[in-house]
This record gives sequence, structure tokens and C-alpha cells, in this order.
Amino acid sequence: MSSATEEGYAFSLRRMIEPESVFRQMKNNRGFRRFLLLGLPKVSLEVGWLSLAHNLLRKAAADP
Repeated sequence: MSSATEEGYAFSLRRMIEPESVFRQMKNNRGFRRFLLLGLPKVSLEVGWLSLAHNLLRKAAADP
């Protein structure tokens, strides 16, 4: 295996794992179990609000 291939493989593994931990945190820590709205535009908006709230709460917890 070449160095570039090993780096690409490591990156792809890291990329697969990172988003799943965020969704796990949203489900477990924030109590998100199901969407409240119907329709793709409304669900997209709900995911955006949930992501914003998650990021703001993480930022607030990280700042001293």
C-alpha cells in the first residue's frame, strides 16, 4: 500500500465515524427520537434547528 492510499483509508474511516457520534449525542443527550413535522422542507428545517441548538449547547459548555 502506498502512503497516499493509507492516508485516504484513514480519512474515510474517520469520516464514517464522526457524523454518527453527533447523531448519537442528539438522540441520547438531547432526547431527540422522532421528527415532529411532515414533509422534506419542514424536516430539513427541523434538522437545522436541532443542529443549531446542539452546536450552541456544545459551545456554551466548552467556554469557561
